[in-house]
Amino acid sequence: MENRTGLFANIIIWFGVAISVSEIEAGISIGTANSINSLWLPLVLGHIVGGILLYYVGLIGAKTRLNAMETIISAFGKKGSKFFAILNVSQLIAWVAVLNAQGALALTGLNIPVPFALICIFLSILIAIWVYVGFQRSSKMATGVMVLLTILLLLLSFKLFGMINPNITLSSSSLTFWNIFEISIAMPISWLPVISDYTKDVEKPVKATAISAIAYTLASLWMYVIGIEIANIGVNIGISQSILLAGFGIPGILILVISTVTSNFIAANSAGESAKAIYSKLNPKTVGVVVSGISAILAISGIMDHYINFLYLIASVFAPMAAVLLVSYFLVGTTQNDNKLKYWNLFSWLIGFIVYQIANYMDSIFLGPTLLAVIVSAVLAYIGFLIQKHWRK
Repeated sequence: MENRTGLFANIIIWFGVAISVSEIEAGISIGTANSINSLWLPLVLGHIVGGILLYYVGLIGAKTRLNAMETIISAFGKKGSKFFAILNVSQLIAWVAVLNAQGALALTGLNIPVPFALICIFLSILIAIWVYVGFQRSSKMATGVMVLLTILLLLLSFKLFGMINPNITLSSSSLTFWNIFEISIAMPISWLPVISDYTKDVEKPVKATAISAIAYTLASLWMYVIGIEIANIGVNIGISQSILLAGFGIPGILILVISTVTSNFIAANSAGESAKAIYSKLNPKTVGVVVSGISAILAISGIMDHYINFLYLIASVFAPMAAVLLVSYFLVGTTQNDNKLKYWNLFSWLIGFIVYQIANYMDSIFLGPTLLAVIVSAVLAYIGFLIQKHWRK
């Protein structure tokens, strides 16, 4: 009998994914440009929309028992699946490197007498070990670590809340509603090409997928709130400075190390799953370990300089891809295996990708680039199905 993961295991996985330095940094970027009372609606709305997309994409993997890149074969064909798998492995390598670099930079800010490069290597080794051991064999340890991390973050949150300065000077360039919405939805969107790698193994598809999306959404919102708290303590206060001001020495180190490793484990592990979709004989664990090593090199080389643009690039590729997949699975059905329809789906994705790129250059466009790309690709994919259905009559 295959090993299946229960509800609690999926809470641990996706709660841990959201607890990361990158989520806190996103909150800081919002908090430094806006009044603390003017950002909650777009912030929460972006997470809700992102969480809903995360749920439905993950549900496909849970019901078909296929990993993320295998689920898209029905919509884009085998060649299309390999194309997106290559893109996914590439972005996951970079994503692990970005998270690695963010964690290492934050740790160096705590005045640890260890060079940035060595911290990057240390974090990568921890990730590689966890990937090799696997989540199921380390589930009890992972649960204990997440409980500890949650307690430390709760204490930090309460401490930071008491340090908020009501007279804080905001950035001269405030963000609009749709700017905040875009920053908010960007994080859950980044995990769309990953979630089915974990929901495919759940015992109860609907409940486990729902609890995974909810756990991620709530934890992600929490990290954004911590970032907003930090932004409202004082000008140019970052994660490291806020931890030091809160009097969190060793607990602060634990928060940064654990949060970096938990998110990166999921990304590195999924890189292995996607690599298997490219070439079936590849061992996912081996690929995950290699990805961990490559991430250290990229992190040391300065990938953080391109972080924001990279995050938007992920959304522009995988948000329209997910839109086409959702239409194909839930509206069209898996019985539609026409190759022409698969080519049309690729065309629908491409148009959504282009729409995102154009909208991204427009300041505060209505709905935001991500949601616009999702709507355009979904509508086009469904139109293609209706045309095909009409021709068959």
